[in-house]
Formats: sequence, C-alpha cells, structure tokens
Amino acid sequence: MTDKQQLADEIMAVTDTLASSVNALSFAPPVTYVYNPLVYARDAHAKYVKKYARSNVVLWVGMNPGPFGMAQTGVPFGDVTMVRDFLRIKGKLANLPLQHPKRPIEGFDCPRSEVSGTRLWGYAKDQFLTPAAFFKQFYVVNYCPLVFMGETGKNITPDKLPGAEREALFKYCDLALRKVAQAINARFALGVGAFAKGACERALNGLDIPVGQILHPSPASPAANRGWAEAAHKQLKKLELV
Repeated sequence: MTDKQQLADEIMAVTDTLASSVNALSFAPPVTYVYNPLVYARDAHAKYVKKYARSNVVLWVGMNPGPFGMAQTGVPFGDVTMVRDFLRIKGKLANLPLQHPKRPIEGFDCPRSEVSGTRLWGYAKDQFLTPAAFFKQFYVVNYCPLVFMGETGKNITPDKLPGAEREALFKYCDLALRKVAQAINARFALGVGAFAKGACERALNGLDIPVGQILHPSPASPAANRGWAEAAHKQLKKLELV
C-alpha cells in the first residue's frame, strides 16, 4: 500500500466515524431537516480524499456544507461545476435522507451554483491553474459535516444551534478535525471565517499547529462581495502561506 493510499484510508476512517457519530444525534426545532453528505455522497467524498489528501500541507477549514455545494457533491465548498470540471470528480448518491421539497438533493444534476465554492475553487484555479498545484500546498475540509434546515428550508448554521446541541455536535467535530490535522501533519490550520478559526483553536489546542484566518467567501458577507479572491490572497500573503 502506498503512503498516499494509507493516508486516504486513515482520513476516511476518521470521516466514517464522524459521520456515524453525528448521525446518532438529534436536533429539535427550529431544525426540521438534517442532511449528512458524508453518508449519502460518500462516493464522491472518498474520491476527493483519495485524489487530493497530502501530508505536510496547510489545512483549510470551512464551517459546514452549503445546500448547493457539499450537500450535493460531498466535497467541501463543492459547487457542482467546480467539482466536476476543475477537481474532476463525480460520484453517485445513496441512502438519501428525508428532504425539504425546496432543497432536494440532486447531486451532480443540481442546477444551482454555490457561490462560496465558486469563489474558493475559482481562486485555486486562477492562482494555481491546476488542482495538483493547489493541493501540493493545501487541503480543504469542513469542520461540521451536517446541513441544518428549518421548516421553510432556511439554512441554519451550526453556531445557531442551542448550547446543548452544539456541545454534543462539536465534541465529535473537534475530535475528527484534530485527527485529520494529525494524519496529514498539518503545518498550519486556516479557518475560512471566524467560526472556523475558533473551531481550529479549540480542536487543535495543545498541538504545534499555528492557526490563522481568511475571509469567508459567502455572498452574505459584504466584504467578500467586494472582491473575495483579492482579499483572501492578501490575507494568505500576510500569513506567508503563498
């Protein structure tokens, strides 16, 4: 077995444990729908891990899947077009959960784009030209694997969950992030947004892994809408990561 395959197997073991652990949790209203793409989109996620996980790289950490990104493709910040055409990954869906009628899981047939994913992988494409060049330096994960929605289909981010639910969820997410960071021998942890930076600081406490932050590419961020790629690149340069 190659070192690359061994690393992929190690990360997938952590991923599968995380997926089953958070699946056992329950969430009260206003959460009425919970999607776990690490289960139903595991095929594409495993291909992503096998193809791109490397050692001694900077670990980019997002918050949780977007409804038109990782929720569809199983890949962090996984806008369908970017995952298919830039990362060259496709996968099959299985074991779909109960779905909100306004937020169907369509996989790679999803016609909607995920702005955060378009921006993040678009930056990788523009700056590094190829996935191989980007992943030689970086690896991207999400802290929490679950998508939460209310009765209307509105997205609910993990930080908005009640305290007890957050604590139970974050316990598993912290452990998984710590194990992935150790598995890849991360030389730096980069929170994509303030929430993710805080999660990195908590989960990696005691490890010799510096933590930093860049602006989140969400369209809900006025700063990101004024030119996310330029702002993120400046922050990466200031952190001496590019």
